[in-house]
Amino acid sequence: MAVARHEPGVVGAGKALASQVHPVFMLPPLATSLFGAVLAGGVDLTVAGLHVLAMFFAVYTAHVKDGYVDFHVRGEDDDHPLTAVGCRGALAASAAGFLGCTVGLWLLVSPLAALVTAPAWVIGYTHAPQLDLNPVGATMGYPGGIALALLGGYYAQDTSFSPRVVGLAAVFLCLLTGIKIIDDETDFDYDSSIDKRTVAVVLGPRRARRLALGLFVLALVGVVALAVALPGVPPTAAGGAVVFGAVLAVAYRAEAKLATMLLIRGSYLFLAVLVAAVWFRPLA
Repeated sequence: MAVARHEPGVVGAGKALASQVHPVFMLPPLATSLFGAVLAGGVDLTVAGLHVLAMFFAVYTAHVKDGYVDFHVRGEDDDHPLTAVGCRGALAASAAGFLGCTVGLWLLVSPLAALVTAPAWVIGYTHAPQLDLNPVGATMGYPGGIALALLGGYYAQDTSFSPRVVGLAAVFLCLLTGIKIIDDETDFDYDSSIDKRTVAVVLGPRRARRLALGLFVLALVGVVALAVALPGVPPTAAGGAVVFGAVLAVAYRAEAKLATMLLIRGSYLFLAVLVAAVWFRPLA
């Protein structure tokens, strides 16, 4: 049976399957997984690669499932490149890939390494239609996945959790939840029309924006506090707060689409500063 809705054959199927790899949303969890490995110290490349690949399959699952539900089940989207059969096949393949990675982590590291990794796939698979029906699940699913990518990447190398990785996971959770709140403003009219209860719909755009600002401040204060208080976080990591704060100063008053674009790129810079600080430790 056909995999692609628009182009026949193997090439069409390949294009349709590849269309579900969205780099803007795919790269952060993969990079955060690697950051967790670097934060742990000595990096076992095989283990790090398995965890990164597991995060790829988890996010790919989320993209395919979201598109399947929104187009084939709810009829919310105008188009989708995969047929219903193609979606189900892609979900089965990505689930098998994720399972293979977690089994590898089980064998190479420990059963707990696999257990810490597994929730990322659960979040991806249940994002639609379960988690996206309420403000908490719709807003914190992706940020929660990023936090889990950091924790899992770290645990796979160190087989333990430290205050620094837990603290940084909380920082990322707050920062990305704030971005997601603003991102949901872009669909405010449509979400309101179908009673989709995002934070922007429940609180209204103005109060939602203030909540996002509070989360940003909490995240930036948190990373500075970690850089000052914990020896495992270099003082230069506080530079991430400076970089993201500069982007936030420009983005906060912008309309939702532009603000989201700027803040996402600001989060990339934030992560880059943290990676450089931990990798080089120039002042540690």
